[in-house]
Amino acid sequence: MDLNKKTMQRLALLIAFALLLYWALTHPSQVALVFSTLGTLLLPFILGCCLAFLGNVFLRPVERAWVWLWGKRYGPRQQAARRPVCLLVTCLLLAGILFAVFFIVVPALQESIVNFIDMLPDRLAQLKIWWDQLAALLSQFSIHLPDFSFNGERLQEWISNFVEKYGQAFLDTTIAATSSIFSLVVNLVLGWVFSLYLLAQKETLSRQTWKMVQSLFSQKRARQIAEVAKLTNRTFSSFVTGQLTEAVILGSLCFVGMLVLRLPYAGVVSVLVGFTALIPIFGAFIGLGIGAFLILLVHPIQALWFIIFFLILQQVEGNLIYPRVVGKSVGLPGIWVLAAVTLGGNAFGLAGMLIAVPLCSVLYALVRQGVNSRLAKKGLLPVQPAPAEEDKAQDTPAQEKEP
Repeated sequence: MDLNKKTMQRLALLIAFALLLYWALTHPSQVALVFSTLGTLLLPFILGCCLAFLGNVFLRPVERAWVWLWGKRYGPRQQAARRPVCLLVTCLLLAGILFAVFFIVVPALQESIVNFIDMLPDRLAQLKIWWDQLAALLSQFSIHLPDFSFNGERLQEWISNFVEKYGQAFLDTTIAATSSIFSLVVNLVLGWVFSLYLLAQKETLSRQTWKMVQSLFSQKRARQIAEVAKLTNRTFSSFVTGQLTEAVILGSLCFVGMLVLRLPYAGVVSVLVGFTALIPIFGAFIGLGIGAFLILLVHPIQALWFIIFFLILQQVEGNLIYPRVVGKSVGLPGIWVLAAVTLGGNAFGLAGMLIAVPLCSVLYALVRQGVNSRLAKKGLLPVQPAPAEEDKAQDTPAQEKEP
């Protein structure tokens, strides 16, 4: 091996990496502390990048609608006002979605629990009548059920005493968690402001990033990095757009069906079902469980009808809506979708479920391309020219296209 300057630099980097890896393996607590500190410092910027990506999914169609609205009258003045106006519309749209989820569902859940406590004695009395009728029916077949002895008023009194007894402890815990909540709110506000800067100057930042990549890597490596970045952006954008469209359709169909069946909490449950539908695979079951629980607190029989209706709707959604709306935009087989959601949920919770599917799809596409390329070089797979893919998600008009 020729020990020139470049080789010595590589050996020095390899030795430094080995020493750093050895230190990390022998000091796990300090490594965790370092990553925790970095995560705390970078949390506003990470949140800002996530919010900017999500906002860009909404911003692109809003900007296209802005250009279409002006038509032939679209000129320099409209071009200058396009980004700030469309950015304001996007912020209002996202704020409206958050308002619908948190300020409609949460009060309805609180009202449902209060109504359940008020109606508890009557429900238990009706349950005792049903129990006695069932016991009388089964006694004809020599099956004897135990007596149903339950004092609804005593249970109601016990619930009230429990709330009074542990209410102060809950209040103390809430006050103790206020600082953490305040810190989270501050990080969200900072992340939101940072995302606005990213969206307002995304073309400039894209050009600067591309220049930096070209200066650090060779042209071949830079093109490979650009292709991976385009694949990642296209996959994540397709996944988010498809999931949002499917959630809106599923929530609308759920709302119409609940109105036809005259089920309670149609608006609240539909918003909840649409919101949980953003989570692949498991989201439908979460929406079903919470919706059935809300209706169960008011009318148990209607909760059963809701479960039957939702299972039918889920079959329609899984076999007709999802393949057409989302289709193969993610390009990931079903078994890998299930594995990605499971691993992502176990590692990072809800955020892991949302990110794992498109991330696994990108890795799957890269591995597939690498395998096909190696097989083609060995003559085991015919080389097929890659189709010219057109970037459908144009962020700017023709005069502002990036180099």
